[in-house]
Amino acid sequence: MPPFIIVVITILLTSSFLAKKKNLPVKLFMEAQKNENDGHFEEAVITYESALDEVKKFRFHGNLKNKIIGKLKVLNTAIAYKNNLRFVRQ
Repeated sequence: MPPFIIVVITILLTSSFLAKKKNLPVKLFMEAQKNENDGHFEEAVITYESALDEVKKFRFHGNLKNKIIGKLKVLNTAIAYKNNLRFVRQ
């Protein structure tokens, strides 16, 4: 193989390894899921929005982007429902 191809393959493998190692959007998504499961919906929304901002920086996370958008819709609906219940009971 020509040395140019070897260099390109090495660079691609190294960059993919570093991208997997520093996968901030996935870490933020997992943290937001934990907040959501603990019932801290407002914190989960903030963390999901941070994860969405980070996902937009990468082009290989289209599926994760769609999941985050869906989660944000559900959480915003749940928060609105919770606030409406609080308003009705008072």
